[in-house]
Amino acid sequence: MNTRMPPHLRTAWRRTLLALAALLGGATLLGLAIGHAGWVLAAAALGVLAWHYWRLRRVLLGLTARRRWESARGSGAWNELDHLLHRSQAEMRARKRRLVDMLRAYRAAAAALPDAVVVVDRNTQRALWFNRAAPRLLGLRYPQDLGAPVGERLQPLPLSRWLAAGRNAEPMHDAPSPVDDQVRLNLRLIPYSEDYWLLVARDVSKLLRLEQMRQDFVANVSHELRTPLTVVHGYLDMLDPEDVPEWRPMLEEMRKQSQRMTRLVEDLLTISRLESRDSLPEETVAMAPTLATLQREAEAFSQGRHTIEVRDLAGCDLLGSTQELHSAFSNLVTNAIRYTPAGGRVDVEFARTGDGGAVLAVRDSGYGIPAAHIPRLTERFYRVSSSRTRESGGTGLGLAIVKHVLGLHQARLVIDSEVGQGSVFACHFGPERVQPRHDGPAPAHAEGQSAGQAAG
Repeated sequence: MNTRMPPHLRTAWRRTLLALAALLGGATLLGLAIGHAGWVLAAAALGVLAWHYWRLRRVLLGLTARRRWESARGSGAWNELDHLLHRSQAEMRARKRRLVDMLRAYRAAAAALPDAVVVVDRNTQRALWFNRAAPRLLGLRYPQDLGAPVGERLQPLPLSRWLAAGRNAEPMHDAPSPVDDQVRLNLRLIPYSEDYWLLVARDVSKLLRLEQMRQDFVANVSHELRTPLTVVHGYLDMLDPEDVPEWRPMLEEMRKQSQRMTRLVEDLLTISRLESRDSLPEETVAMAPTLATLQREAEAFSQGRHTIEVRDLAGCDLLGSTQELHSAFSNLVTNAIRYTPAGGRVDVEFARTGDGGAVLAVRDSGYGIPAAHIPRLTERFYRVSSSRTRESGGTGLGLAIVKHVLGLHQARLVIDSEVGQGSVFACHFGPERVQPRHDGPAPAHAEGQSAGQAAG
């Protein structure tokens, strides 16, 4: 058994020896005082003390030794203590082995991830650990960059302010890799404790290329479809139902479907145009004439079948693109009319919000939308009811266009609906998009654009 002891145990050992020496001196004096019998009693007492002292020393050495505890055989208090200590030490070693095995397994799993993972100290913003993908995607070197500031090592990525945002840091969806500009990364900061963050970088180059290919395909196909649709429209216009009365139902259906196809192509081109732009012209959108135009378009589209009311309570204008915002608002109003039965009501209200922003809300008394469908309404071609959409003439792209337009204005679309009670589609704009009221004539393009062209 290892006889080396920690300093505090050596101090306790010396004090025990001094106590035993004092007891030995006392026993000697007692033996001298009471004669031979006293010596026998003193020797027996010292023997018992020495044996207990030896067992205590054995326990202390066993507790401080690094080797496995060896349980003593037999019975008695000291042997029972040996058994308990042996079992406790075995359980502790087993728990330690399990924890070490789990730690190794988690570390191996993190190291094998295809995404780059970096453990960052929250206070110093230094890299404490990173996996095998980090050198390939982020250019970190092992072990030179351990303990180095992450912001400095990952230049030219603007990470210092991003890391300072902490839990409020938004994901960076398209960032160039410090190793290769052609590699595009998605960066996420995950605070998993009070002291440590996970910086996760994923290679999204292939996804972005596929998305670009999809956008190009949609744009090219939409352009190519324009020409044959123009030819079809031309020949349909040349055919007069009065010449062949029995063809009237077929010609009307052909005109209806060709017009629907034209609207679909126009909506696809609109989405392609919006996706290709990172920003829109910054101009003052005069909301008073815009709302007046929306009311005229809504009344023309409804043809007297609905009660329509437009309220301007905000007393302000917006900063953005007049054409694109008018298109988005018109989509919402036209959809509200399309999915509200005759005799229903559509309300459009433009008001201020408590944070200094503004909201344009379109409320209808229509069929309502089940809650399960609401998160997917802005997806392209997503339909709650395919038959109802076909009957109403929608293309399934109107809300997707609205989402893109609002995204370019740093705004958001909030949808609230209940089956049988109607729906509310609200466009929320931040304070930075609010401008003092500018009274002027209605925009020329808004006057000339029909609701049918703007709606999807």
